[in-house]
Amino acid sequence: MSEPGHEQTMAAAAAAAAAADPTTVGPVRGPIPRQGRLLGVDYGRRRIGLAICDPQRRIASPVATIPNNPAMITRFRQLVTENAVVGIVVGLPLHAHGEESEMSAEARRFATWLAAEVHLPVVMWDERYTSAAAESVLLDTHLTQRQRKARVDRVAAQMLLQTYIEAGAPAHGSE
Repeated sequence: MSEPGHEQTMAAAAAAAAAADPTTVGPVRGPIPRQGRLLGVDYGRRRIGLAICDPQRRIASPVATIPNNPAMITRFRQLVTENAVVGIVVGLPLHAHGEESEMSAEARRFATWLAAEVHLPVVMWDERYTSAAAESVLLDTHLTQRQRKARVDRVAAQMLLQTYIEAGAPAHGSE
């Protein structure tokens, strides 16, 4: 997302989506469907962690970590199509006391852009502490620091998607 023009495209998508329907992050009207696979996304400026749940929404599994760049949309479209994804849950990074930050606004813009690109409903989900929890879990493994770094984002995506599922998969996320 650091390439020229990419941020402006996402900002335009965010503005259009907000005007279309203030109850969802993206331009697709309506909440996340009650059944079907979901894609969990741990947004980061450099890397994006991805996880997918089973159609019955019992367990989330880490899928991949991809670089945050304009070419990432190809991977998103591929995952959505191959896995029959019906909705997307994007982590909302909040301060420990619950207030939003600059990164929260960036994650919201990303979520709106993604919804417009894949034509699916997207909700935001409080992701406080998921990256720290993922790092803690990975420290207990016998992986090298490099191996842990390569996995932390996808494990964080798994954790945020699992907490969303365990909360009953609220149709409008944690808004």
